[in-house]
Amino acid sequence: MASFLIKDVRIFDGENTIENGSVLVENGKISKVSNSPIEHHGTTFSKPGHTLLPGLIDVHIHADSGNPVALPQSLRFGVTTACDMHNEFYNIEKLRKQIEGGDCADLKTTSFAATIEMGWPMPVVLAHHDTPEVRAEIATWPRLDTPESGRQYVQDRLKDKVDYIKLMHESGTILGQKFNKPSLELQRAIIDEAHKHGLRAIAHATCLADTLEILGCGVDGLAHCFVDQSPTEELITAYKKNGAHCNPTLATMGSATTEGQKMQEKYAHDPRVQHLIGEEERGRMCVCMSFAKETGKAEYAYEAVRQLRNAGVPVLAGSDAASPAVGTAWGLTMHQELAIFVKECGFTPSEALHAATILPAQRFNFHDRGQIKEGLLADLVLVEGNPLEDIDHTLDLRAVWKGGVLCSAYKGQG
Repeated sequence: MASFLIKDVRIFDGENTIENGSVLVENGKISKVSNSPIEHHGTTFSKPGHTLLPGLIDVHIHADSGNPVALPQSLRFGVTTACDMHNEFYNIEKLRKQIEGGDCADLKTTSFAATIEMGWPMPVVLAHHDTPEVRAEIATWPRLDTPESGRQYVQDRLKDKVDYIKLMHESGTILGQKFNKPSLELQRAIIDEAHKHGLRAIAHATCLADTLEILGCGVDGLAHCFVDQSPTEELITAYKKNGAHCNPTLATMGSATTEGQKMQEKYAHDPRVQHLIGEEERGRMCVCMSFAKETGKAEYAYEAVRQLRNAGVPVLAGSDAASPAVGTAWGLTMHQELAIFVKECGFTPSEALHAATILPAQRFNFHDRGQIKEGLLADLVLVEGNPLEDIDHTLDLRAVWKGGVLCSAYKGQG
């Protein structure tokens, strides 16, 4: 595998900044990081006025039906690791095979989430896509009903070589409906069994009551932030008690309430990214899911994230991008999410980038990535300008490397 040197570049390593430094990549890994010149006689890139970032980690996607666009598009936008939060195992196998061909973000997975009969997301999926193909997929989902079945579910996921466990805790409140919801005994059994095997347990919840319930069961993180009401002191206490994190998926929740449409359209039509996204994916990003238009406000989620940040609760960046989740686009929505963190939730640009790099790596125990550090994978993103001053520069993409291999979208650009 070729080695190369990037020099004369600002380096944000996930936590700290070197204003003018060098990074040497050898055999797919970062072999040296320095604020002084590094001697190297091979391929060298001199990039003054540019910033080198760790590859972004999107902690929440769905490559639904093994969608072949998800991982290549994610990579083109600088997402070098994508965490699928519910998918059929046979689709995970398809995606793992696709990765072998290169030019894809790496995939982390829970395989099947811990679903129950006519619980989330079964009713909403059938309401929008009731086809024989979709019903065939749903027929393979778990239908958990007892604590024993929950423990067996975790043991079955170990055979799928999963990276974490995903729970569903959705009452339907935000949709103005009432869905079957797992019992707290079932949820506790799943979380306990996950922890016995060293796996993090992450839960879906979109209203405050559901969020508090599942935090009370000992979950390690939330895969959304609620939009049905203002945050309470009880929320902060519950997060702190567990040491749990929040992946708020603010861009997605803005699509749910329709308040994000203007920003979605702005990103979809940004002239800097038109060569990185297909027409179909661009069109989907300009539409809203709208399921919380009458029942939710994005500001509730923004305020919750502000309070969580101020209280020291870890907040992670993740998009919830999926083809049925209109208003999102793999890779691109991560940049929108980072901008919302900064513009709506009081994050500094470095805090937002921290939430998309080293912090998710630490929370999910991905020990080989998330930083620009000697010995780690050479997952790197080069942007023109300084996103530590203006987060908008994350879209001034000039190169993306996954394991030291340049994404094909950037070949020949010098």
